[in-house]
Amino acid sequence: MAAYNRSARYGRYAGGPDPLAPPVDLAEALDAVAEDVMAGYSPRHALQEFLRRGGRNREGLDDLARRVRERRSELLGRHRLDGTLNEVQKLLETAVLEERKQLARDAMMDNADRAFREMQLQNLPASTAAAVNELASYDWQSSAAREAYEKIKDLLGREVLDQRFAGMKQALENATEEDRAAVAEMLRDLNELLDKHRRGEDTDADFQDFMARHGDYFPENPRSVEELIDALAKRAAAAQRLLQSMSAEQREELMRLSAQAFGSPELMAQLDQLDSSLRSLRPGEDWTGSERFEGQEGLGLGDGTGVLQDIAELDELGEQLSQSYNGSRLDDLDLDALARQLGQDAAVSARTLAGIERAMQDGGYLRRGADGDLRLSPQAMRRLGKSLLRDTARQLSGRQGRRETRTAGAAGEQTGSSRQWEFGDAEPWDVTRTMTNAIRRTVADGGDPGRGFRLGVGDIEVTETEARTQAAVVLLVDVSFSMAAEGRWVPMKRTALALHHLVSTRFRGDRLQLVTFGLYAQSMDIGELTALPALREQGTNLHHGLLLAGRFFRRHPSMQPVLLVVTDGEPTAHLLADGESWFCWPPDPETIRVTVAELDRLARAGTQATFFRLGSDPSLERFVQRLARRIDGRVSAPEVGDLGAAVVGEYLRAHFRRPYDTDDWM
Repeated sequence: MAAYNRSARYGRYAGGPDPLAPPVDLAEALDAVAEDVMAGYSPRHALQEFLRRGGRNREGLDDLARRVRERRSELLGRHRLDGTLNEVQKLLETAVLEERKQLARDAMMDNADRAFREMQLQNLPASTAAAVNELASYDWQSSAAREAYEKIKDLLGREVLDQRFAGMKQALENATEEDRAAVAEMLRDLNELLDKHRRGEDTDADFQDFMARHGDYFPENPRSVEELIDALAKRAAAAQRLLQSMSAEQREELMRLSAQAFGSPELMAQLDQLDSSLRSLRPGEDWTGSERFEGQEGLGLGDGTGVLQDIAELDELGEQLSQSYNGSRLDDLDLDALARQLGQDAAVSARTLAGIERAMQDGGYLRRGADGDLRLSPQAMRRLGKSLLRDTARQLSGRQGRRETRTAGAAGEQTGSSRQWEFGDAEPWDVTRTMTNAIRRTVADGGDPGRGFRLGVGDIEVTETEARTQAAVVLLVDVSFSMAAEGRWVPMKRTALALHHLVSTRFRGDRLQLVTFGLYAQSMDIGELTALPALREQGTNLHHGLLLAGRFFRRHPSMQPVLLVVTDGEPTAHLLADGESWFCWPPDPETIRVTVAELDRLARAGTQATFFRLGSDPSLERFVQRLARRIDGRVSAPEVGDLGAAVVGEYLRAHFRRPYDTDDWM
């Protein structure tokens, strides 16, 4: 029997999204997006802003873009492009020095011949390329000198190949003539394949046959001729940008030196043909750009081309991270390139941001309205409303203290909800939930409920009851521009959303109407109010708002009418008989008269009213106090941050026939 191999190797999962990765937490993103939407941004813009900023413990797109810019600057600031020239110059100096030593040692050489050779070496051109070319036909006497000179041709050959095929410089080190012949054969076959492709005569079999014979030269492992061309064109274009980034003198030197590559003019002809084919097949690549290198670390042709490829890749990442083009999505991000350039942590951050974007757009939190624009979906509104209501409950608990709940609702009607029993509770048991809890606990403990089970104190749930009456509630909110200018716009929307969630989830027998009033009043659903932008519109038409409130109350005659008014200014507009709005500042007496008259009608219908005065305007304070006394209502002057708790608290006070506790409705 074969021995069992106990060793194992583990690596990063590369089969797509990590199946063990934790789910994307949308709570922070949804809160941030909703806050910006309520401030007037479109949902798309709000989501983009969150993705740019990132979360509390997560990099955003702007952070990643900054790191891309820093990486680009670091590459340009570290390197210079004379690495190959310096290597060639050192090898040339070595060859000349070794040859002179040999001439000095060789006593058998003819003096005239020695003098001629020494004169040749003494009068070499100052240009490295010219000197190398002049020595191409020199008959070396020193084997060490000949070896150094041959290394120049070998180095140049490997460098010019490395410009087009990454890794060639290392792969062909100490290469044999057979190795060089194999490269030459690959270049001939490659040019033939590209030529056929340009004419539209190639087949997939041609590509497969080429890769079967020469695939080792292409570590990118292209799966089609198009992918092969893409990879080759990107590197060839980077090689051209490298030359353009050099000084004119450096560029001329290298072009002249290239003729000595492997001592093979045929090689340079094949490479020229390759460059020409790639230019025609991929004209969209940047073949003419350049960069300014200012560092001290010399780069060879191949390494320099690689750096230019890195810079091009960084530029592409910068554009992707900007998300500034039409139809941009974070799924466009090249995560592999991001990991290569900035590390796996950056790729993880980008993948998380893309997951948030996908979940927000594809997971039901944003949807397109009839006008085609993205909006917060009802699902998102419910989740946000629940969060805001929780915050409101916390504020209420802190402000009024918690009350004993042992007799809460004992004489009232059942709400349909239940809660865990606490010592002193007098409510009836919820038998179904109690038995279900006991069965679940028994199964979790490994028992068989079919053979019996015991009830535990923790299993018991009691039904919640309330002493209450159904209410028709109108929340009138001021949307004049002063609300936005004074920083009250978003708190007003948060208040409406919290109250809407409370009524729709805990008091479903009630009816809630949201009414905005500026120059005109308008009934809105919660989604419309949440997305409402601040308008530079003068007018506080409370009269029109009260008209709409009365209309709503008349549609629900059997319910207790409750009016909640949030405003930061006196009425400055009223509705005329023809439906137009009349605006006047300071407030016109007729505006005050018709507003008060409409309020009196609501009072005769038994409306319970509370006015929430924002700001410290003395005239507004006096006016609101007079309105409240006239209708036997209440006035509250909360700080902006306490507005939600104040409105929800007043709703509950008007609703219940007893003191309320936040535990009753959370």
